[in-house]
Amino acid sequence: MTPPTIARRGLMLVLSSPSGAGKTSIARALLGEDDGIAMSISVTTRPIRNGEEEGKDYFFVDAEKFTAMAKAGELLEHAEVFGHRYGTPRAPVEAALARGRDVLFDIDWQGTQQLHAAARDDLVSVFVLPPTMVELERRLRARKRDPEKVVHERMARAADELSHWAEYNYAFINEDLVRSVARVLTILRAERLKRDRQPGLADFVNNLREG
Repeated sequence: MTPPTIARRGLMLVLSSPSGAGKTSIARALLGEDDGIAMSISVTTRPIRNGEEEGKDYFFVDAEKFTAMAKAGELLEHAEVFGHRYGTPRAPVEAALARGRDVLFDIDWQGTQQLHAAARDDLVSVFVLPPTMVELERRLRARKRDPEKVVHERMARAADELSHWAEYNYAFINEDLVRSVARVLTILRAERLKRDRQPGLADFVNNLREG
């Protein structure tokens, strides 16, 4: 017997953490585990890095274009981080949600607050905590991506970022990637089953009652 298809509105799943706590690794693993969710591709003014691709990792624009997009209301959220601007294009996210597709965000607390204000009912937010500050610094250095000055800047910023953890729906300590991905999958699957996110459920129940 073919299971019934219930119309569902997609959700926005946000992962936030201080740099180095593991949200990006969790996000990548989650995308490989669940084909019902896609990554939101941000627009940014920062230079493209080696190995990155336009339209896959980010949409790279200049400051003038970014400002125009923000003024036109084309961004769901935007913020400046370490001297560069980042934002979420509105149109592809809203189209995905309407199709019942979930969208994954790797953004900071500033962006999360803006998303919450713009689309509270569609948002599920998760804060990823590092086991210790020593481990956080070790992970930053292990990436071998940032110069010493930037590592110090990221560590200095981490305390402020951590102060926002209680604003999120969920929070956990990322001591192990496999366990962390399993936790996020559990959150995602439970949130998909919430009654308010299944508008087609009412018709299904009415049909059941009518026999």
